[in-house]
Amino acid sequence: MHDPITIHPANSRVFLFRNRPRVFVCATEHYGAVLNRPFRFEPYLREAARCSQTLTRLFLLFRELQSPRNPYSTCKPESADYISPFARTGPGLALDGEPKFDLSRWNEEFFARLHHFIAMAGEHDVAVEVVLLSNTYGESVWALNPMNPANNVNAMSQFAWPEYMTLKQEAVWQWQKRYIEKVVDELNGYDNFVYEVCNEPIGGYAHQGGAITRQDVDAWQTRIMELIRSTEGKLGRRHLIAGQQASFIDPWQQPMTESFRDLGFDIVNNHPLPNTIYRDKSYDLGPFMSKRLNLQQVRDFCLAAAGESKPLNLDEDNVATCYADREAWTIHRKRAWMALMCGCHYDCIDFSIRVGREAGTEESRVAIRSWMGILSRFIHSLDVVNAKPIPGCVSQAPDHVLTATLGVPGRDYAIYIADRRERDQAGAGDAIAGSLIADIEPGAYGLSCFSPTAGMESPILPVDGGRGMPIRLPVFEHDIVVRLRRM
Repeated sequence: MHDPITIHPANSRVFLFRNRPRVFVCATEHYGAVLNRPFRFEPYLREAARCSQTLTRLFLLFRELQSPRNPYSTCKPESADYISPFARTGPGLALDGEPKFDLSRWNEEFFARLHHFIAMAGEHDVAVEVVLLSNTYGESVWALNPMNPANNVNAMSQFAWPEYMTLKQEAVWQWQKRYIEKVVDELNGYDNFVYEVCNEPIGGYAHQGGAITRQDVDAWQTRIMELIRSTEGKLGRRHLIAGQQASFIDPWQQPMTESFRDLGFDIVNNHPLPNTIYRDKSYDLGPFMSKRLNLQQVRDFCLAAAGESKPLNLDEDNVATCYADREAWTIHRKRAWMALMCGCHYDCIDFSIRVGREAGTEESRVAIRSWMGILSRFIHSLDVVNAKPIPGCVSQAPDHVLTATLGVPGRDYAIYIADRRERDQAGAGDAIAGSLIADIEPGAYGLSCFSPTAGMESPILPVDGGRGMPIRLPVFEHDIVVRLRRM
């Protein structure tokens, strides 16, 4: 039996999974694989393995509302197809027209599917981020939640929905506590998952009882982490816990510094969004569903946090996912490469995967799905335990490109070069030619070029390293990788 995923003892930014270093990278379905009854997750997981994806994200309770800007997904099941951890027993109907939930009774179908999913993911060497709870965002989404008093038979008093992410309501906390203890007990024997406390925790929501502060939300998250660890302390196996400090809704800001320092997360998650604040500097990581690249901001944020001692995962990049076309997938490919070359991990949603097409579309399989597999195989061909970002490696590059270097100085350098232009800027996506000037340790190296879309490497040419080393680039579109390996 393997030990659970842990932080690598020789590099706290990398994971250790089944005795091998692991970087999380994936384009995953929208997290409803277990809670959406018609979704056949067996072909989905086979497809994830084909693409060498190392992570999938899984909501256990949260059910999302369909909207024009955020398309249909596995996380938006029809009411009759929603499988909750709690049994639907009635009497009476919930707000979705189906029988009310009984929070005191477990749904055997849910836990059978959960065990099947985690076990099968493990067979395919895929890690699972198990997301226990989520923001509910507003009345329309709160109306779908089993813990809404209108949806269950457990005689709960009505309360304002923002208090769901606080300790202000003792009754709802007790039901949350019971549910978390049940999940932790059920899953403790598996090695291939990590927990996330809450998807998109946010404070600042106003209601009749006053505003919910970020401190209220973080106190609740801290209590949940304590509960997971105390429960696992009795079971013998400890699993990593991911999350982020609470953001603030009005005006929008996503602070990140305390996520690394003052809260008890093992893994820091970030959803790339504007006004992400780290060490008092704001980064615009791209507006939601905007089809903006914002590549330099992604690079600069990831590099700024590179000195932290916890893994940073860009955990749900949705800057262009709803478009599901080659242009949008190219944006996500470039952001994924940039994140990994700066020492981070990366996840975006693939909306081509849904009920009835669990392996995606033909177009997505030859584009984003294959591209993420190429990235996964490339990153794991490096010595990721000893590799680190080398921000000053490239001193000169062609116009309109951005570079990031990950490597083991003096031994192995991977230089990622990408067109930084936005889709509406002149020349974006046109062929690029020119040279780099790089500063590397002196010595004899083998130089090759690698295609992030084809996964093919050029013949290796012998070169001499050193400061001011010129590297002539082949003509490329969008992005290319230069690799220098000590001979």
